[in-house]
Amino acid sequence: MTKTLVIAEKPSVAQDIVRALTPTAGKFDKHDEHFENEHYVVTSAVGHLVEIQAPEEFDVKRGKWSFANLPVIPPHFDLKPVDKTKTRLNAVVRQAKRKDVTQLINACDAGREGELIFRLIEQYAGGAKPLGKPVRRLWLQSMTPQAIRDGFDSLRTEKQMQGLADAARSRSEADWLVGINGTRAMTAFNSRDGGFFLTTVGRVQTPTLSVVVEREEQIRKFVSRDYWEIHASFAAEAGQYPGKWFNPDWKKANAPLLANGEPDAEQRADRVWNEREAREIADASRGKPATVTEESKPTTSASPMLFDLTSLQREANSRFGYSAKTTLALAQSLYERHKALTYPRTDSRALPEDYLPVVKDTMKMLANSGMKHLAPFAKQAVDGNYVKPNKRIFDNAKVSDHFAIIPTLQAPSGLSEAEQRLYDFVVRRFLSVFFPSAEYQVTTRISTVETNGKKYPFRSDGKVLVKPGWLAIYGKEAVSDDDEKDGKNLVPVKPGEIVKTESADMKGLKTRPPARYSEATLLGAMEGAGKLIDDDELREAMQEKGLGTPATRAATIEGLIAEKYMLREGRELIPTAKAFQLMTLLRGLGVEELSRAELTGEWEFKLAQMEHGKLSRDSFMREIAKMTEHIVKKAKEYDRDTVPGDYATLQAPCPNCGGIVKENYRRYACTGKSGTGEDACGFSFGKSPAGRTFEVAEAEALLRDKHIGPLEGFRSKAGWPFTSEIIIKFDEETSNWKLEFDFGDDKNEDSGEIIDFSGQASLGPCPICAARVFESGSNYVCEKSVPTNEQPTPSCTFKSGKIILQQPVDHEQVKKLLATGKTDLLDKFVSMRTRRAFKAFLAWNKDEGKVTFEFEPRASKFPPRKTFGKAAPAKTAASAKTAAAKKAPAAKKAAAKSAAAPKAPRKTGAGLKPSSELAAVIGAEPVARTEVIKKLWDYIKANGLQDAANKRAINADAKLKPVFGKDQVTMFELAGIVGKHLSAD
Repeated sequence: MTKTLVIAEKPSVAQDIVRALTPTAGKFDKHDEHFENEHYVVTSAVGHLVEIQAPEEFDVKRGKWSFANLPVIPPHFDLKPVDKTKTRLNAVVRQAKRKDVTQLINACDAGREGELIFRLIEQYAGGAKPLGKPVRRLWLQSMTPQAIRDGFDSLRTEKQMQGLADAARSRSEADWLVGINGTRAMTAFNSRDGGFFLTTVGRVQTPTLSVVVEREEQIRKFVSRDYWEIHASFAAEAGQYPGKWFNPDWKKANAPLLANGEPDAEQRADRVWNEREAREIADASRGKPATVTEESKPTTSASPMLFDLTSLQREANSRFGYSAKTTLALAQSLYERHKALTYPRTDSRALPEDYLPVVKDTMKMLANSGMKHLAPFAKQAVDGNYVKPNKRIFDNAKVSDHFAIIPTLQAPSGLSEAEQRLYDFVVRRFLSVFFPSAEYQVTTRISTVETNGKKYPFRSDGKVLVKPGWLAIYGKEAVSDDDEKDGKNLVPVKPGEIVKTESADMKGLKTRPPARYSEATLLGAMEGAGKLIDDDELREAMQEKGLGTPATRAATIEGLIAEKYMLREGRELIPTAKAFQLMTLLRGLGVEELSRAELTGEWEFKLAQMEHGKLSRDSFMREIAKMTEHIVKKAKEYDRDTVPGDYATLQAPCPNCGGIVKENYRRYACTGKSGTGEDACGFSFGKSPAGRTFEVAEAEALLRDKHIGPLEGFRSKAGWPFTSEIIIKFDEETSNWKLEFDFGDDKNEDSGEIIDFSGQASLGPCPICAARVFESGSNYVCEKSVPTNEQPTPSCTFKSGKIILQQPVDHEQVKKLLATGKTDLLDKFVSMRTRRAFKAFLAWNKDEGKVTFEFEPRASKFPPRKTFGKAAPAKTAASAKTAAAKKAPAAKKAAAKSAAAPKAPRKTGAGLKPSSELAAVIGAEPVARTEVIKKLWDYIKANGLQDAANKRAINADAKLKPVFGKDQVTMFELAGIVGKHLSAD
């Protein structure tokens, strides 16, 4: 009997399909990686299992960062498995190749990405030739059992889905072409002067960065302006109330224009831009009577809509300070591990129309849950029949690949504090959309002072919550008429009553620059990026898309931070000098399209045309190839010395001639005392040594103090990150100053020269001798451990580095170490052996007489957690005894089995045989790879083979040269060299 293979995108969907088909297709047997009955085999991916890559003959292995091999435009793409999901891919492919499986059903998510996931798996399963089995498409927007059965009754043909499949492949390949070629071209351009300056670009990440950079440019160029407000207090028979002067004739549309012709966005009806005029209004109004007119009307406020991923990330960032990445991880855990939330990677804020019964059941579950703070509201919704058809909530037209994030029928237990908080957040939103609107009474009162033929109106606003409706779920209650705790209530004024202006004072204020982006506001900007596009067709194409997808936006932000394009300070995202340099480069080269949302809008418009058969895939890809060639050509052929841009002039003078130092695209250079460059002395230093770009303030400090650091973010030529101080040092050979890295080797530290600590503040008492500890060179030292005027011969040994395994140790941490014996938990240490970052405390080890690492205690993988599900009844003593009795025989059996068959020893990686060349240095015995490195270092140190000028370089002696194959290597090369000299034989 032949069978049909159903491939879903996620395991949970595969299970839903099995449950829905069982009544009509028969019972399924569960296997490790699939379900099966007489008619169907049901399995699933876990998102993308396969990704595209250039074919072997077009893949650039060496010199990929040079213009010589660009552009890379392969005629077709090969596939490679995603490393972490290879096992799942093999399991799906195994089912697809079965001889009794004669056709496939694509049950991946109903959208472009779901189509791509299936098509790539199908192609990979076929290998060199197509799999050759007919395919049909299951198109689901609702996951109720009946909706799934209806979907199987109306499967779509492969021909119907061809347009969507073409669009999906085209988007994937276009992103690869632009990302790979753009990144390599910009990196090659920035590395022309030597070194390696990785400069990544991408269709989504670069326009996102552009949004942040443009906001920062607005902030930097912002000039604050003074303005005044006039605040008054009015006395009525019932009491006092406040008011603010305003101009009733002011309209936003009639606001004056700035010098650039743009409307002045800082104009307001209640702002006065002249101090004299503000004082006149205050003086004319003070102590005068005022007539009162008032308008009061009811208004309502509906609950916000259900969460999609972006709105959940934005609000969790604003409310709890969670990063977008953290919120996604928590939501994913609540979905996958606890089965408590529906699929979170969605851009829909509505539910399918047939989901009403499921929502009713979910509401009943919440009403009967152990959540004392929310269960009463769920019960109120159930008793009041609040869940009913409503297009604002249930609308198929507003559901895309997935529907809104809501609680499932599973009452979770064992949630962490953060998971509980996010779950409550989603449950409150879910409950609130079914509750009535909040009702307010809104009052607008105008108090007008008339004197000397002039009228001065003051506005007072009151807003009273009459019926809380959905706000009750958030703890809001109706405010009584005499409750003025929030300042929103206004004391009553009788019709025709004349009130007195008790006080009128002007308040001087300053306009503020726009706020920096937080993750919440940046996610909103990414989601609404299309709104800023002028072209109607492109704006329409991006209306539902924005920059990136809900599932990828968090990763885009984290990627920009990881590449040092942005810093996260508190909740603010601040672009770095590297980000400004990239935007300057794209503008200067004339490839601004890489930094504009219009590129995504244009792609979305054309991909939508492709989906509907109005544009061919070949035509679109030809355009992408042409665009890629244009980007590379612009970078490759740019022949001017610098890229035009908005550059800084430093305040610190040139150390060589005292001239003016100005920034250009690549360097900070002396332009002479004239500032024109005619009398320049030739002093300059690169803006991005070892791939890290100086901030302007850092460049100022370097010129002023001749040193700065330690700074993080440098990369060696081999790509390893490192931390270093930077110094400017006079070079006798060139008679000029030059920039150098200072790794803190302190060559003169042991020279016996007297060190003067006068003028320095002590950081604390030495843990060895209780003398004072100071900063000296690249270390923190006891004053008695170095020669001083008071004690020329050192008597103490305390010394601790300012940078330890790439972790800068600042003064505050040293003070804490000396005062308490331990620093805070520091998180930027990098292992010399594994190159991995790790966290540790620095602690004074009295036994060893030095500062050592102390690691935080390892917590249990799944610590006891709070639960709000119904508590399980406690076991009686009798039942516990019975259970123990039942377990006893099993325990005996297990013990016997263990005694009979002892466990095999764990493999430790020992037993690797060194080559004859390596054996001459470390011995011929089989050895673990980690031990090899240790033995090599012991040999290197014992024979003094570290280079005197550069401690990161190792000089080969007669024994090491056959191992290294050259006279000198860096410490970063050791692991790779050792690997070639070890074998398992």
